[in-house]
Amino acid sequence: MNAKEIIAQRVAQEMADGDLVNLGIGLPTLVANYLPAGVRCFFQSENGIIGMQPLDGPGSALAALTDAGGAPTSVIPGAAAFDSVASFGFIRGGHLDVTVLGGMQVDEEGMLANWMIPGKMVPGMGGAMDLVAGAKRVIVAMTHTAKGAPKILKKCNLPLTAVRRVSLIVTELAVIEPTAEGLVLREIAPETTVDAVKAATEASLIVAPDVGVMQLAA
Repeated sequence: MNAKEIIAQRVAQEMADGDLVNLGIGLPTLVANYLPAGVRCFFQSENGIIGMQPLDGPGSALAALTDAGGAPTSVIPGAAAFDSVASFGFIRGGHLDVTVLGGMQVDEEGMLANWMIPGKMVPGMGGAMDLVAGAKRVIVAMTHTAKGAPKILKKCNLPLTAVRRVSLIVTELAVIEPTAEGLVLREIAPETTVDAVKAATEASLIVAPDVGVMQLAA
């Protein structure tokens, strides 16, 4: 199992039956493939869909529908399509139970930077700022490091997405909960150690007394 699969599978365990969930572009879209048995979520795409579902093979995509990243998608029976204004009404109105977003950096205060690198061309901020501000829970799904450098820092040095503490950080190495006291290490991945997670993290970590091991399917 590769890093992205580990992250997506562990994030999927945070979903509850009936949740309205936004999946960000890239890695977060994989979460829909790993929902636990008996859990049905309604996946929202900020370009105007509620009821997206994973593609189940060639030819399953609907030609007229894409997700927020422009990738072909499919929908469940009874799905709804609407314009961007209505979509952002759901987001800004606080109706999303969960948003799962990728990240470039998260810091000790739980602040997320995920929308731009100064000096590099970006297509726009997308809906990230609205999602971080508006969703009930914000889960960051990202690799623990980038080219060997930590992505969980003492202080973000990239522009922040929003001034709100995220709810959870899930990487291929750990599950970390940002709190008012700091970043609490809740779980580690199988075949890693607390010391290894600390070594890959610039930010200080508070190790929970009952730190567990991620439960992952083979």
